[in-house]
Amino acid sequence: MEQKEPKKSLTREELRKAQKNKAVQQKEVAATEEQKRPEKLKWRIRLIPIWLRILILIAAMVIAAVAGAMVGYGVLGGGNPMDVLEKETWQHILDLVNKD
Repeated sequence: MEQKEPKKSLTREELRKAQKNKAVQQKEVAATEEQKRPEKLKWRIRLIPIWLRILILIAAMVIAAVAGAMVGYGVLGGGNPMDVLEKETWQHILDLVNKD
């Protein structure tokens, strides 16, 4: 049968040296990896500019609000969904809300 050798305990100095060597090796590896990587571009060209994203978001919100009003008025309220787009409908709703 094989006999296991007892683990040798390291002194503090040996541990410190080993840690320093490991840190140096990691720095060397990081330095070589940096040299291998191509330089990154500073400016990223966006597919859709930010101002256009904001306009698309606002348009989507308006469409969602109109669609929600049409569903609420037409399906839940029992009216004609196209009546939501008429000024008289909104005037009637405001008169009900601002009842004097």
